[in-house]
Amino acid sequence: MTKIVGKDLPNMPWQEPKGNEKLPVWRYDANPIIERFATKNSNSIFNSAVVPFGDGFAGVFRCDSKSISMDIFAGFSKDGINWDINDEPVTFEGAHPEVAKRDYRYDPRVCFIEDRYYVTWCNGYHGYPTIGVGYTFDFKTFTQLENAFLPFNRNGVLFPRKINGNYYMLSRPSDNGHTPFGDIFISESADMVYWGKHRHVMGKGEEWWQNVKIGGGAAPIETSEGWLLFYHGVTETCNGYVYSIGGAILDIEQPSVVKYRCSTFLLTPEEWYEERGFVPNVTFPCATIHDSKSGRIAIYYGAADTYVGMAFTEVNEVVAYIKENSVVTETDTEPGIR
Repeated sequence: MTKIVGKDLPNMPWQEPKGNEKLPVWRYDANPIIERFATKNSNSIFNSAVVPFGDGFAGVFRCDSKSISMDIFAGFSKDGINWDINDEPVTFEGAHPEVAKRDYRYDPRVCFIEDRYYVTWCNGYHGYPTIGVGYTFDFKTFTQLENAFLPFNRNGVLFPRKINGNYYMLSRPSDNGHTPFGDIFISESADMVYWGKHRHVMGKGEEWWQNVKIGGGAAPIETSEGWLLFYHGVTETCNGYVYSIGGAILDIEQPSVVKYRCSTFLLTPEEWYEERGFVPNVTFPCATIHDSKSGRIAIYYGAADTYVGMAFTEVNEVVAYIKENSVVTETDTEPGIR
């Protein structure tokens, strides 16, 4: 029996499976939970991150404007499904003037560590993508730190606690375009400013759904089996890229070590809101909320670069499925893989 390590969250959104699912992850039947025009100037809202906050939930949302500028916006919800998203983007304080200059912000993640909520995002720095880092206590006032890495990098995903005294972050080194390659790496830091000890975690797979590139998704969930990671895998078809959601389990004390990695996707574009939109055929995980008592997990994912969707799973079921369908690829080179 696999257990989630953490707090109980009895008020998290949940929907029971219908009983005919072929995979251990099922969609919310009222998807999408956030439509593209939910704020006064949005053209699309997707690839967003949420966390429990107070007696409800808070989050940071990617909202591309009607002029197709990309920025991140704070929002709040009582039930995790119905969201009130600010019409104005997040304003960061405290950053060095040079770092505060940016061309765009997108694909945020949010992670509570110790006493605050850390936000990471793809930060346009002199026209180049890198990983921005900031924090907030209340989702009203935000402080920006230094960029984590040099360009080019994306998909900065923090672990929800320190490991051996340091912060840990997953990332996906890339290039300046719609990167046609990508592996997941991990780095650590004593102060959330200087990052080092970079290690390879895993690369693209031989399976069709992740044979072009992969990247981190939601903040890993600590379980009794290891860190449960939902990530995205990409393939290329005659109609463009297809983004699916995969699952892996990383070692608790050495998270660069992959214990299990699922050979099949957990979710792939099938519904209209995933197949049709600003960028079709995308399911892109950016956040989970979970309850340690029941083992329930809700996954928030971007759909077709246009909407926010929600899916559900149960930790014992999804971990068992990942282990049963685990595969080792040639690019998973860290010792201890099985």
